[in-house]
Amino acid sequence: MIPTIKRILYATDLSDNARYAFNYAADLASRYDAQITILSVLEQMSPFAEIQIQEMMGLKKWEELKQQHSESSREKAKSRVQDFCDEMHSDDDSCTFIVDDIRVPTGVPHREILKTAKEINADMIVMGTHGYNILQDSLIGGTARRIVKKSKIPVMVIRLPE
Repeated sequence: MIPTIKRILYATDLSDNARYAFNYAADLASRYDAQITILSVLEQMSPFAEIQIQEMMGLKKWEELKQQHSESSREKAKSRVQDFCDEMHSDDDSCTFIVDDIRVPTGVPHREILKTAKEINADMIVMGTHGYNILQDSLIGGTARRIVKKSKIPVMVIRLPE
């Protein structure tokens, strides 16, 4: 049976290198007439650190700052998608058709990626990896490794250029 790819979850840290992995997600979406959901997870602070910041800034100011950061990250993701579209000499309509949603939740990256994949009924996860660890050349990064290990759907991990 030939698998059907209609929904792709593209997980990104919004780095300049991460755009390289988006090329693969966009190509797959184009070939299979699939939709892409872009996910960039804001890492959750430890409860201890968050309490310290709340005490220093005040709860209201801290909540406002977190909201601003979330909105800023969402706009940054949209901007990077638009930049990619411009580079591909595509018009806005075709690119917005490919990207159906941009999500910027706060949490533990591998958990949020797996949760979102399930929520949107993704057929595939595409993500880049830097592989920053002791055995950098032989292992993929921690988040990517966890996704590959726990995902129930195919995961395409793209080694990002140095």
